[in-house]
Amino acid sequence: MDDLLQEIRLRVKHNERVLVTTLTKKSAESLDQLISNNGIKARTLHSDVKTSDRVEIINGLRAGEFDVLIGINLLREGLDIPEASLVIILDADHAGFLRSVQALIQIIGRAARNANGKAILYADRITTAMKLAMDESAQRRERQAAYNQANGITPTSSKRRQAEHDDEMAVEPIVHSPQFCENLASLCQQISFWEKAMLKAVDNDESDKAKKIRQDLKELYRQFIFM
Repeated sequence: MDDLLQEIRLRVKHNERVLVTTLTKKSAESLDQLISNNGIKARTLHSDVKTSDRVEIINGLRAGEFDVLIGINLLREGLDIPEASLVIILDADHAGFLRSVQALIQIIGRAARNANGKAILYADRITTAMKLAMDESAQRRERQAAYNQANGITPTSSKRRQAEHDDEMAVEPIVHSPQFCENLASLCQQISFWEKAMLKAVDNDESDKAKKIRQDLKELYRQFIFM
């Protein structure tokens, strides 16, 4: 935790925001207390927080009323905060859809809106999902850097106004296809099954099969985000 606090302090010193994602509400609240006890202003965002309060919390983060936002499923929150220059992923090596390849890529991408964006994954070991996510993120960064250089573009942080109403935080609705599962429990089972299948395909060097499964998983992740 000393390293985590040091990284957060570096961002706070430059008036930048930090997003931290944990796996449970209990761990999020414990981390909130730890960070606050070290003189850093933090808030927690989880399923028990009302939509209207979420708007207030997110706007408060962007306005600098506090510096660190701790969440469980940042994908579901659909956070787009250009002021956030650091994304911290705790327990990145745990199995499950919240730490799958696509989930990690998307969480890491939360820092891409800031010119000083950085993501840190804390784990006891490097899993296949972590390696694939880090490799993909590095490739995207290299492609963007090459494009910027070729076109004389200097990276700057994105600008986005703060939401004023609850409906501005609403996620664009989608129509689920018939083959999609009907509830969250069965969706999680499907995601878990195909994640294991994809990792097995990767381990067996079955790249075509892994690629196809990855595409199928993207659709499942999409439904999970919008449920």
